[in-house]
Amino acid sequence: MTTAHHLRLIDGMRARDFPAERIRSGSGVSGPGFHMVSLHADDEHWDDDEAGRLEHRAQCLAEHDALLMLLAGRWGEPQMISLWSAQERMTAGEEIPEPWTDPVAGCEFLHLWRIEDRWIAMGLHLQEEGPGCELSVLVTEIDPP
Repeated sequence: MTTAHHLRLIDGMRARDFPAERIRSGSGVSGPGFHMVSLHADDEHWDDDEAGRLEHRAQCLAEHDALLMLLAGRWGEPQMISLWSAQERMTAGEEIPEPWTDPVAGCEFLHLWRIEDRWIAMGLHLQEEGPGCELSVLVTEIDPP
């Protein structure tokens, strides 16, 4: 996917109504008060291909940086929030409201914008092993934890 495609997808998510029930479509999920999509995810098995793993990770990071720059140009510098305390609370048994469970479980931090009545959050999930890179965007009216 190109950065231009990512921008169109985010604009579409911002404009669409939220469904009454949770539904999955393509690489995304929507539900009451949110739309979430994976823009770049691991969809290959890398086994012993170290060069492939490194290339995949570099591509994901480059997509993240390019999209971050374009979104900051549109909406200003984002808030960068650490998810450490929310991760600790979740580990201790606190229930994190949907749609924030997935980003809290998978990302160290989020880039966050408040545009009109919706939050736009962009997260990067990096795993220690394997290519382990997923870029996702969440559009929601539900406040962050």
